[in-house]
Amino acid sequence: MQASLSQESKTRSQAVYEWVDDRLGVREIVEIAKHKTVPDHKYSFWYYWGGISLFFFIVQIFTGILLLVYYRAGSDAYESVRQITYDIKFGWLVRSAHSWSANLMVLAVFVHMFSVFFMKAYRKPREFGWWSGLILLALTMVFGFSGYLLPMDDLAYFATKVGLEIPASIPMVGDLITNIVRGGQEVSDMTIQRFFALHVVILPLMYIPFLAFHLFMVQKHGNALPPSEEAKPENERRFIKFFPDFFAKDLGMWLIALNILAILASLYPWQLGTQADSLASAPEGIHPEWYFMSQFQILKVFGRWFPGAAGEVLGMALFTVAALLLVFIPFIDPGSKRGKRAKTATYIGIGLLFGLILTTIWGYWEV
Repeated sequence: MQASLSQESKTRSQAVYEWVDDRLGVREIVEIAKHKTVPDHKYSFWYYWGGISLFFFIVQIFTGILLLVYYRAGSDAYESVRQITYDIKFGWLVRSAHSWSANLMVLAVFVHMFSVFFMKAYRKPREFGWWSGLILLALTMVFGFSGYLLPMDDLAYFATKVGLEIPASIPMVGDLITNIVRGGQEVSDMTIQRFFALHVVILPLMYIPFLAFHLFMVQKHGNALPPSEEAKPENERRFIKFFPDFFAKDLGMWLIALNILAILASLYPWQLGTQADSLASAPEGIHPEWYFMSQFQILKVFGRWFPGAAGEVLGMALFTVAALLLVFIPFIDPGSKRGKRAKTATYIGIGLLFGLILTTIWGYWEV
């Protein structure tokens, strides 16, 4: 009797599978997954950071939807966040998970970008994967900046005012752009409305298509071999199956990321300061979030060295050069062999990485 029921259950499951397969081509997807391989070498650890970034983005979506149920943009923004933090059951945990995962996502995207850079994964035929990744990095930073103001406590208010000094320093159009973003001359309820719309509507509509395109490029071209592995004969290169071997390890990294997030969110809950008062003086040592500290410090230092508009122009010129180097690196180093261009690209990456780290540390040192 039991065997008969088991057989009937299998028959029904097979029928459902075949019905879905006829319409979606599931069998083709499974076959692709079975044959897909991932390089296995001493640098394979860096392959997981793209998946870690994706994991934190999924956490952002899930926790963001929960916060969206209770958050009220505008004049009630602070009170709604206060209720989430102190009155709603586990609201503090959801908010902490959202805030911590946002910071961890930015960190993971930076690590992923530099690991891709140093493994030369921007070379032919992966240029569009590299460019879409740069766009995702920029959108991720705007995600973080737009969400930071929404609690509207004193720290978020004044940090946003300071952060808006960066786009305001763009020659000729900086003030216009900043006023459009703010909705006026000062950070106000209108600014919250605009940042909220940007954070929950505009940015997701931009981010998800680029993310889908980026993932498609990764699946199409596969994981790039670093130069040291590419130099080996083909018979000495090692590969593992994507499914289930790499997939299982990727899930293991997600589990580690989840544990880190749970520890940070529960043991170090995100705090809510006093309600923002535009008439009060800014707290001592106010600064933007850590991922904008480098730009903020460079503008501050250039302003000391070159008083007036010259410092702002030179600071923005430096940012522009750094961004253009990243955009055009596939043309600076297009080949697959070691040479002067490859070394030049490596030096550019080292310079950008250490410049970013040192100016960020310098900025916090002066706070």
